[in-house]
Amino acid sequence: MAVITYREALGQALAEEMERDPDVFLMGEEVGVYNGAYKVSKGLLERFGEMRVVDTPITELGFAGLGVGAAMTGIRPVIEFMTWNFSMLAMDQVWNSAAKLLSMSAGQFKIPVTFRGPDGAALQLGAQHSQALEAIYAHFPGLKVVVPGTPADAKGLLKAAIRDDDPVCVFEGEMLYNLKGEVPEDDDYVIPLGVADLKREGSDVSIITHGKMIHVALQAAAKLEKDGIDAEVLDLRSLRPLDTDAILKTVAKTNRVVLVEEGWPFGGITSTVAAIIQEEAFDHLDAPILRVTQADVPMPYAKGLEKLAKPSAELVVEKVNRVLYR
Repeated sequence: MAVITYREALGQALAEEMERDPDVFLMGEEVGVYNGAYKVSKGLLERFGEMRVVDTPITELGFAGLGVGAAMTGIRPVIEFMTWNFSMLAMDQVWNSAAKLLSMSAGQFKIPVTFRGPDGAALQLGAQHSQALEAIYAHFPGLKVVVPGTPADAKGLLKAAIRDDDPVCVFEGEMLYNLKGEVPEDDDYVIPLGVADLKREGSDVSIITHGKMIHVALQAAAKLEKDGIDAEVLDLRSLRPLDTDAILKTVAKTNRVVLVEEGWPFGGITSTVAAIIQEEAFDHLDAPILRVTQADVPMPYAKGLEKLAKPSAELVVEKVNRVLYR
């Protein structure tokens, strides 16, 4: 094990997979000479050269489409969006091409492309740059979607994404790049897609979440522990495929659920998880399912309003107390 940052774990995953497989290459804005907008690709240009670390113009639609076409030939592009907010300019290539070509070609074309980049709100970047978009991408069959919340998960899930024969979207928490944690140094450390992780065992209530909100949930669990409440925290990690068995198992154990996500409430990931629990584990519930999400507004720029709009540990504690009828 080595203690490294989230960004270093992602860079390690890229380097190891590029070393392992000569068909893997990285493409995006500023990934080469500048070492990446968030320094994830630091050193890769010097190590692998400009044919495998490709700086692009500011043309998300263009280089995303190039990545899909390259994947159709059997090579494995990693397409970096400087932020997932900018990926909206490439929606057609991701949703209409990458997600659908395997089905539309009757299995003749596998699309082993990885789309990755920072997601969610940072600090006062305004409404257009502060969006958690994973729920929108998870809506499309044909795409796989993962949201790592720790350095170890970042490395293991990115390596799995690059090796996968389907298009995978990796949503990296923009505020997590400096987060440090223990990461296995094994070149074959891979976390299978579709497997959730129990970040904290508990018996009184299940807090189910993913990505950056894992840390909010764990902060809430620590606060609740002081009041004698033992909260279990389940990290979904993968949204498509979704580990339904892990969700149902924790619900059956604690009988109370609070769902947390960084995105908006309408049509979000928590809506889908709540529906699954209601349909398949209703008899285990001793209280209604409650959710904590971003406020249903474009993210404000003003610092105080931005803080109020984001999910917080205090809001999670409040919802937990409600499902416990306290």
